[in-house]
Amino acid sequence: MKNIFIINAHEYYPFAEGKLNNTLTEKAKKYFEESGYNVRVRTMQDEYNVEEEIENHLWADVVFLQSPVNWMGHPWSFKKYADVVYTTGMMGKLCNNDGRNAEEPKKNYGTGGNLENTKYMLSLTFNAPKEAFDDKNEYLFGGKSVDDLFFPTHMNFKFFGMKPLETFACYDVMKNPNIENDFIRFENHLKQHFPALVEKV
Repeated sequence: MKNIFIINAHEYYPFAEGKLNNTLTEKAKKYFEESGYNVRVRTMQDEYNVEEEIENHLWADVVFLQSPVNWMGHPWSFKKYADVVYTTGMMGKLCNNDGRNAEEPKKNYGTGGNLENTKYMLSLTFNAPKEAFDDKNEYLFGGKSVDDLFFPTHMNFKFFGMKPLETFACYDVMKNPNIENDFIRFENHLKQHFPALVEKV
């Protein structure tokens, strides 16, 4: 895994300016570059060319998606990015349509991905506390995990043949933040999954 494509999915809101997601993006970029990886970064505030974004995905060994959680999913600007970039990419570059064929039109849906050698990682920031997940006694998620909540995102990447790395999450970042500890956990998470390729200077 040499090439890392970081997507910063933050969308600016007056009540959430994006400082944490921007800082995590910068920390990831710094770690990867100092550890010998090639890095490209796209934020949703940038203008982008669809074909270039498809090429970024083809170039990447890992797509690293840094995103806040807005209404149980990603901000609208990343959803638009996915609609435009991934829909264009399914016409032969990121996948060969949806994997079905005329001989068996009812089977193998979602098996046409061309990115079998590409991995991805989700890094998420939540207003929800960690205790809201994986507990059947908790009202909203009823025992579901973070990865259960982001099942559609996992399926989007799986559609292209990509393989997941362990999800990272910061919790309770608005009401009870523990940011310095989050940064320590984040760096350890990166070190665990992306060991340094070169000695840091």
